[in-house]
Amino acid sequence: MLEAGYAAVSSRRVAARAGVTGALVHYYFGTMDELFVAVFRRIAERSLERQARVLSSVQPLWGLWDSTRDQFNTALLMEFNALASHHQAVQDEIATYSRRFRRMQIDIISSVLESYGIDAAAWPPVTIILLMTGISRFMMIEEAFEIDIGHSETVALVERLIRELEGERRPTAEDYLARFSNSRF
Repeated sequence: MLEAGYAAVSSRRVAARAGVTGALVHYYFGTMDELFVAVFRRIAERSLERQARVLSSVQPLWGLWDSTRDQFNTALLMEFNALASHHQAVQDEIATYSRRFRRMQIDIISSVLESYGIDAAAWPPVTIILLMTGISRFMMIEEAFEIDIGHSETVALVERLIRELEGERRPTAEDYLARFSNSRF
């Protein structure tokens, strides 16, 4: 999907990539819609687990910001969104998981902002969540067209506001693992 777009995905191409026959793909998944839904569920479940970790970290706002700016996951979500416009089953699955994501974000970010002494009436948690995720996705769309005017200033503003609440971004366990796995030991 990321290499050539969702329209280029076929059972034959999936089978070739997996080293199996097209018939086997259809045996396990039936239709391409069922395969797309299964792939989306797997990715969404992993993303929910990751989101739960970052939102329960010592710096949940940094975690939310970093996860919404994750280029790979955002690009994949955008591709699934394009697919969903033509496949109702995928659209339904995205809607279901999106509600789960948003509820988790609201629950945790509401508590976090309250613990920081932020007035929820002045800074509604759901609005902060939408601003952070919307900014990230919109910038990615623009970057696909090689437009980046105002991006660095916007990122700087968001990060300044997060820094005021949570201090400088601290390395996470995932950062250490990534650094270790890239080392030459």
